Amino acid sequence: MNRIRRGNDGSPIRDYCAGWVEAWDRFWFTPRRTETLAVLRIGTGLMLLYSHLVLATDLFSFLGTEAWINNDTAAALHDGTFGPPTAATSYLWHIDSPLLLGLHHAVTIVVTLCMTVGFLTRLSVPIAFLLQLMLIHRLMGALFGLDQIVTYCAMYLAVTPCGAVWSVDAWYRKRRWGQNAAIGSRWLNWLLPADRLSVAATVGTRLLQLHLCVIYLFGGLAKARGQLWWDGTALWFAVANLEYQSWDVTFLAAYPKLFTALTHLTLFWEIFYCALVWPHRTRPIVLALAVAVHGGIAVFMGMITFGTMMIIANAVFIPPESIRRCLGWQPLSPVAGNQSRDSIDR
Repeated sequence: MNRIRRGNDGSPIRDYCAGWVEAWDRFWFTPRRTETLAVLRIGTGLMLLYSHLVLATDLFSFLGTEAWINNDTAAALHDGTFGPPTAATSYLWHIDSPLLLGLHHAVTIVVTLCMTVGFLTRLSVPIAFLLQLMLIHRLMGALFGLDQIVTYCAMYLAVTPCGAVWSVDAWYRKRRWGQNAAIGSRWLNWLLPADRLSVAATVGTRLLQLHLCVIYLFGGLAKARGQLWWDGTALWFAVANLEYQSWDVTFLAAYPKLFTALTHLTLFWEIFYCALVWPHRTRPIVLALAVAVHGGIAVFMGMITFGTMMIIANAVFIPPESIRRCLGWQPLSPVAGNQSRDSIDR
């Protein structure tokens, strides 16, 4: 990657601009390992697989001519009939045959399983994302946060070599070719990615990180428009709502200052997540709060799958080197100075 070097003419403006370009270059294109993405692939795959299996228990109530929202209505929710038009489309709008729908869903489950175990991930992950996208465009009116976040994660994983570790691909590559970086044709090297530094891994990671920052920022700003978040009662009304309540914690009404403090802390964390998650000193605190907030949603509000998936998504901010250290593996530098251009997966 060609970088703009600082000039020798002593121009402050030139040096300032060159520094920003170099920082941008480092942020997006510094190669990194794939352990973090492998964790996301497994977590996202398991959650997608769970969703598809649950959908399969009553498939034709969601899809087909006798569904609660039929094909024509689903299409109308996107084409501008019932609201602002979108660019979304789905071939499922045009399939009425129960046999074809059943076969399609069986294929979806198999492909998602391949993604989870890491079998032909260069193909199975993009296909799993496409199939999920077609489903959510068909299931308008029957979606919630879980469907959105698993789709985002699958989309960004599709552009990365997330099957380089902890996968059937990695197992077969090591069994067949050992530790060799090159195994033959360029196509085969792409299909079975090696465990090595990757620019594509960095790009996919950064895209998901930035997307999470946008989600939290606008979610926090939307909350800040409501009076309950300013007077400190929002958290109380959430956990005391019988529609969502998993555990009866209404006895905590005797401690209003606790709910007020937690409400304001949650609002502050969500709005400033996008700024505080990047510095190394504040990142552990921000991620710990993410586990606490989403764990609380999972335990106390009954949204176990959504809360769990958001915790998994936040793992994208954990460096691969930290995961290697937790596993007792030898830490590796994010960038190897003596590594050749050919040994970096793009």
